[in-house]
Amino acid sequence: MEQGEAIKQLAEDIFRSKKTIALTGAGISVESGIPDFRSAGGLWSRYDPEEYAHIDGFRREPVKIWNMLREIIAVIEAASPNAGHKALAQLEEMGYLSSVITQNVDGLHQAAGSRHVIEFHGTNRYLVCLRCGYRGETKSFETQSAVPYCPNCGAVLKPDVVFFGEPIPADAMREAFEEARQADLVLVVGTSAVVFPASSIPSTAKEHGAKVVEVNLEETPLTGAVSDYIIKGPAGETLPEVVERIHGLAGR
Repeated sequence: MEQGEAIKQLAEDIFRSKKTIALTGAGISVESGIPDFRSAGGLWSRYDPEEYAHIDGFRREPVKIWNMLREIIAVIEAASPNAGHKALAQLEEMGYLSSVITQNVDGLHQAAGSRHVIEFHGTNRYLVCLRCGYRGETKSFETQSAVPYCPNCGAVLKPDVVFFGEPIPADAMREAFEEARQADLVLVVGTSAVVFPASSIPSTAKEHGAKVVEVNLEETPLTGAVSDYIIKGPAGETLPEVVERIHGLAGR
């Protein structure tokens, strides 16, 4: 399907859908200047994720791991929502999007105005204490030492994100798959959907009768297997066009 035709089709599909959800990944935030850590030259080419992104590594050497975490947090804090994030927020405001299930931890969907965001892998906006359970906003520790310590018990704090070796937050898991089972349409935006268990959200929705549409720069393992069609291109360019077309459909 030619891109212009696919954008028109997606607008019509969203307009007719009783419940549309979005699953987003690193690709949508790349347009905001946050690199895909898995890509060539990304963070995992410089830091071994099995060492730096595993909960066992953090427990063993939290101060060393924070050398990397400061780099991640600085990049995220410098980023702003792009037109793709804003288009999804508009769809929700217009009543055409039920929720955003995001694998990203940058908080850009909320910054763009999305209200129902399921943070599947947690968030960098908060820090937690593995010893006593304290949770506080990351920005409240920025003026303190390079390594943040719990104000309650003195242990090193950890970003409230899911490290390798940690479970997906139970509430996020439950709500995400509940949304998937109820959806008529799933937008898979900026993700190849290969990281389990988030990768099974599109197929779960498909098994329950949903249409699955990808918005991505290139084809993924979903293409032709799970998704009904793909719109190739940056979300920041294609999704605003979809929103504009839906405005036209709603006003006719």
